[in-house]
Formats: sequence, C-alpha cells, structure tokens
Amino acid sequence: MPDGWVWCRFKDTAFIVRGGSPRPISNYITTAKDGINWIKIGDTKNNSKYIYSTQQKIKKEGLKKSRYVEPGDFLLTNSMSFGKPYIMRTTGCIHDGWLLIKTPKSIINEDYLYHMLSSSYTYTSFKKSARGAIVQNLNIDKVKGTIIPVPPLAEQKAIAKKVESLMQKVSQMEEEIKKSEENAQMLMQAILKEAFKSKEKER
Repeated sequence: MPDGWVWCRFKDTAFIVRGGSPRPISNYITTAKDGINWIKIGDTKNNSKYIYSTQQKIKKEGLKKSRYVEPGDFLLTNSMSFGKPYIMRTTGCIHDGWLLIKTPKSIINEDYLYHMLSSSYTYTSFKKSARGAIVQNLNIDKVKGTIIPVPPLAEQKAIAKKVESLMQKVSQMEEEIKKSEENAQMLMQAILKEAFKSKEKER
C-alpha cells in the first residue's frame, strides 16, 4: 500500500441508502412544470457517466415516499445491470432500483469515485454480494461493507486524469478499428461487384 493510502469500508466514506417509490407510481406521474424529476434507468445515455434530465416527473406528494437526489450525488443501479454508477447533474427522486451515494468532496474526488466504482475490482465485490438467481439485486449492507482504496485527494485526481486519458485513447483506437472494418467491407463489396461484372462479360 503506497504511503498515505488507506483501505476503508465504503460506509466510512459515504452515505449510502436505497431509493423509494410511491405506489402505485401511475397515480403520481404528472406533466406539471413544478413536478419533481423522476429518475429511471431509461434516462441514462450510452457511454455517459452523467444524468442530465428525465423523461417523467412526479407530483410533490410523492417526495415523502421516495428519495431526493441532487447534482453531484452518485446513483448505483441496484438490479438487472446492477452496480453501474452514474453522477447526477440534475435534481429529482429515485425509485428502489437505485442506490444513492453521497460522499464528502473533501475526502473523495468525484471522478476517482466514478472510476473506482466502474472498476472490475468493485464490480466483482458487488457480484459476490448480489442476491437473486435470475434478476440479481445488490445487497445494500454488502455495498456498505465493500473495502475500497482511498489515496490522498491529490493522488485521486491524478489517477482519475490518467484513467480518462487512457480511456480516450482506447475510444480513438476503437473508432479507428471500426473505420478499418468499414473500409474492408467496402473493399470486399467492390471486389465482389467487379468479379460479378467480369463473370457477366465472359457469358
């Protein structure tokens, strides 16, 4: 363990709680402008770590039966594709398919926490604690008890910056590979087209 790093249980650095849903939810959905954002998995975007907006809103009465979240809060998917983290960039309420994670910014860097939660180490820890044979759900007590590495804040920022730089390079390489595959397909189509033309001329 590098100097200044510590291992600690997640609950010692974060407030972790499950979301809640007013039921039946259909009675609380509203189109009113003063409604509260109702955050669902469908509001996430591919390859984005942020949630900026929602498709639905709920009535203010539903707030006391749900869990309110704010910009900077982390959400963790609790079922199906469980364990995937997102960072809030808006306010709203979450149902029990989410776990809410709040951490003090003076201890945990936002980007470091995101990459740490996205790591295979953390996913494996969550996987071992998941319940359910078909639809697996995270055990909130196990999540709270997950042991995580916490470097000094400056090192967290440096690690996050390095990871994002490497991920950007990987994305560029994937894009280049995709273009190469597309070019190869176009070349093959051109060759086949030319071959068919030659065959027709021979006839």
